Parts: sequence; structure tokens; C-alpha cells
Amino acid sequence: MIALFTDFGSDGPYTGQMKAVLWSQAPGQPVIDLFADVPPSNAKAAAYLLAAYGPGLTGVEILLCVVDPGVGSVRRALCVEAGGQWYVGPDNGMFEHVIRAELPDVTVWEILWRPGRLSSSFHGRDVFAPVAARLANGEQPRESADFKLMAIDQVRRTDWPDILAEVVYIDHFGNAMCGIRCSCIDPAGYLEFDGRQIYRAETFSSVSPGEAFCYAIQMVF
Repeated sequence: MIALFTDFGSDGPYTGQMKAVLWSQAPGQPVIDLFADVPPSNAKAAAYLLAAYGPGLTGVEILLCVVDPGVGSVRRALCVEAGGQWYVGPDNGMFEHVIRAELPDVTVWEILWRPGRLSSSFHGRDVFAPVAARLANGEQPRESADFKLMAIDQVRRTDWPDILAEVVYIDHFGNAMCGIRCSCIDPAGYLEFDGRQIYRAETFSSVSPGEAFCYAIQMVF
């Protein structure tokens, strides 16, 4: 199964074009939309969200990740094998927290392959989707004209903190997701935001209407 993780949004032609490539080059392989509205062009936010939602996703072997503000530049294209899953996308730090969590079980390949016709602005369709299709068809990267094995340190963003005390995403319900692991907060503790103490609760019904609280996103697949 291939999961799409993008900042394309649910409207427009971009997701459809990538799916068309996947269906034509890896026919019959299931494709799901995991995340369509990562904060636009924000690779750092994407790194925290991907590490929360990607690893261990049942049945998903390939995550096609396109948050690519550097498309068309000298930034590299990557295949990352981490924790038994493949991550395909640009080298902009988006895979940092997946790599960090899965070390040393990580292998990084630079994608050297390019199609005969390559746009300057949509490598998600022209490079990353075809490579994801090749992986879905059972091909493994190897040293060749198409792939080059890389040292992991070449793609790291070690200056990005483990814990990011910032909101990285606001969902349809108004939940403000931050880059803080719940394990870092004492069950009786709280977050402080703009001078307000926001305590933990287990459910929405545990607090009064209109009361702010924080809670853990339980990722169980």
C-alpha cells in the first residue's frame, strides 16, 4: 500500500495527477490519502507530523511525501528506508524525525533517475510518484545510474529539536497539534500558552464547553 503525505490540499489537480501516475505504473496497488493538508511549503512542520502519523501504519509500505518548496532547485531527491517502511520525497529535512526515531535501522538513497520529460515545478508527479511505483512493484534501490547510497549524516537536520513547542497543524475540528510528545508532560502537569495554564484531559467531555485542554493523540494502527 502507498500512502500520500502532501501539502496539496483536497482541491485542485495535483493529488489526482500523482494518483494517475501510480495507477498507470503500479496498477492494482492500493493508494490512500494519509495527509493532504500539511502546512504549505513547511518541511519542518511536516517532519514532526510525518513522524507522528507515518511509522507503523498498518499495511503501508511506502509513504510518498511531497512538501517541496525547493522543487526545481539543487535539493536532492531521496528514498529512505526506516523501520521497515519506504519514504520517498525531497531532501529538505522532512524525514529527520523518522530517521531519528529509527536509527540505526535506516538506509538513505539519492534518487538520480529523471524522466525524459521533467517539469521544473512538479517532481511529485514526475520523479517521486514513478519511484514509489517502482518500489510498490518490488524493485529495490541499488547502486546504479538511478540510485546512489548516501551517508545518513548527509541528510540530517540535527539542529531541529526533539521537542518543538510550537503549533505545527490545526485540524478541521480546531485541534492545535504541537511538536511536544505527551510523554514529556507529567499527567498532572500542564502547558502554558500566552500566560494560560492548559491542563491535560483524557476526553472532550472531561472539561466544560469552551475550556481549553491538552490531550494525547493515540496513534494505534
